Amino acid sequence: MENFKKEKVNPSAFRRGLVRRLLALAVAAALALSLAACDGSAVLPGGSAGVTPDHSVSQTGTEQSFAAHFIDVGQALSVLVECDGQFMLYDGGNVDDGSLVVSYLQSRGVEELQYVFCSHAHEDHVGGLAAALAYFPANHVYSPVTENSTKCFNDFVKYTHQQGLQVEVPTAGTVWQLGSATVRLLGPVAQYSDTNDTSLVLRIDYGSTSFLLTGDMEKTAETDLVNSGADLKADVLQVGHHGSSTSTGYLFLNAVLPEMGVISCGAGNKYGHPHEETLSILRDAGVDVYRTDLQGTITIGSDGQNYTVGTEHFVPDAQLNPTDPAASGTAQQGYIGNVNSKKFHLPSCANLPAEKNQILFSSYQEAVAAGYTPCSSCIK
Repeated sequence: MENFKKEKVNPSAFRRGLVRRLLALAVAAALALSLAACDGSAVLPGGSAGVTPDHSVSQTGTEQSFAAHFIDVGQALSVLVECDGQFMLYDGGNVDDGSLVVSYLQSRGVEELQYVFCSHAHEDHVGGLAAALAYFPANHVYSPVTENSTKCFNDFVKYTHQQGLQVEVPTAGTVWQLGSATVRLLGPVAQYSDTNDTSLVLRIDYGSTSFLLTGDMEKTAETDLVNSGADLKADVLQVGHHGSSTSTGYLFLNAVLPEMGVISCGAGNKYGHPHEETLSILRDAGVDVYRTDLQGTITIGSDGQNYTVGTEHFVPDAQLNPTDPAASGTAQQGYIGNVNSKKFHLPSCANLPAEKNQILFSSYQEAVAAGYTPCSSCIK
């Protein structure tokens, strides 16, 4: 899109702030009071597994071979990923967004979709995929389920079948190639009754740059994913559930440690997304926030080492994350450590150690620096 504002971002410089962000996340968790790496055993067709991206960096902004487009579909989600002339679509927004998504894909020169992912069966994610499948041939179509009672999901299945394809349910650890980018399914790692938690979680690696797409995954599935040992660390995070406070828990954010968080939501939406709690923890973690409700479609390009971020509208940082540090509080509080287990707790925790085994810490940071880890029962 010609009117995009662009800026270069260097992940190597980002990582120099890792310790600062770890400590900031620790403080954020304390204030919020809420906390077998995948082996890629299945490799699905669609790319050239031996190809590696060109890591050379141009000082003059050479056109990049990889881009993730967070399409402005209002209170919904749709992400187009392109690499080396191949394309995948992750969600399609609401039913009414179908024509917008198709038009956007046409503007990017899409003629065929290597992969189509429905993150989960809610309309604001699956709704527009029927239109995309009616227009573009696809090689594979994936979803966490193959059946649902809603018309929008059944239309998604209908147009998949019209292409002679079946909706496939992938398993965690499955790997695909999209050009020279690697796409890996990290989750879900368990069965859930909450549809949001069934969201397909994708990690995309291109050179030394990485992206994490989470759909509407909420804190229960986030915690299970962290505990699974999956490699979650990524530079760019699609913030779960449109920035709802039911997602983006401290434990998960601490595992991802993103530099950029992209929130797809609608202007003035009735849910109040993104929630202040989510914006606060992202701010305290040093995550740069990008929002489709304010900036329109957001495109993040990569040459394997550097990013180029493009937005339709310029918005000052203060508007992207208007949380007031004073509102969330910056006061540190005391914690009680267990000298035997090396866990530390809130003073109100039901699992406090016997007094003889206690050690006091004046702050979360002090406890972490001493080699203690937070109690999973009282510090979420």
